[in-house]
Amino acid sequence: MRDLPVHTYESAGGLVVHDGQALLVRKRQVAEVRMPKGHIEAGEDRAQAALREVREETGYAHLRVVADLGTLTAEFPLDGKWIVRHESAFLMALDDMTTVPRDAKDTARFEPVWVPLADAPALLTFETEKEFARRVLAQQAAGL
Repeated sequence: MRDLPVHTYESAGGLVVHDGQALLVRKRQVAEVRMPKGHIEAGEDRAQAALREVREETGYAHLRVVADLGTLTAEFPLDGKWIVRHESAFLMALDDMTTVPRDAKDTARFEPVWVPLADAPALLTFETEKEFARRVLAQQAAGL
């Protein structure tokens, strides 16, 4: 696998927690449950990218970063390349439940779903996102 050309990039996203529920996205085309996240664009810092990506994928307008959950690296083959993705995540809160229309592409790809926070690690598809959810649960258990 390591003979493949390497493509490295950074992504950022967030785990929104509200009233004991976590906001995730279910991909409509494949059987995946994900933490909303995506590429960090030029001129954005990690938190700005995370807020933008969560807003775009879920439609929730009034998000706020509560804590930095750190960065993890995922590596995997995809489309003839070896992908190295540095994933940053943030614990987020909603200031209110206001939503904004999502673009057609995000609406077609992602269904926002609220799940009990305690269930998030088991429901998420990928290990890095499971780990971010476990970090949120550990912070809550510690009273942070």
